[in-house]
Amino acid sequence: MAAKIKKGDRVVVLAGKDKGRTGQVTKVLPTENRVLVQGVNMVQRHTRPSQADPQGGIKNKEATLHLSNVAIADVNGKASRVGFRMEGDKKVRFAKTTGDVI
Repeated sequence: MAAKIKKGDRVVVLAGKDKGRTGQVTKVLPTENRVLVQGVNMVQRHTRPSQADPQGGIKNKEATLHLSNVAIADVNGKASRVGFRMEGDKKVRFAKTTGDVI
């Protein structure tokens, strides 16, 4: 089945501590049904010093979100469901709220 959310899509968070925030998808993990959204769901990780990072310390990074907790943002910035339709001989994704091709 075709992916409803892909890398580079603009999404809205529907649930959790960052509910209502928008961001761009940087990574999709289809086997785990999770996505990584830029600047959303930030967590702190305590890292030990290494050759790559001699300082170590507390680092901020994004954690993944479940696919069910994000939705595509339409042109108005509101959450929308994704549909598929044929345009000519191509299968395209479209936002169900506005009908625009994503």
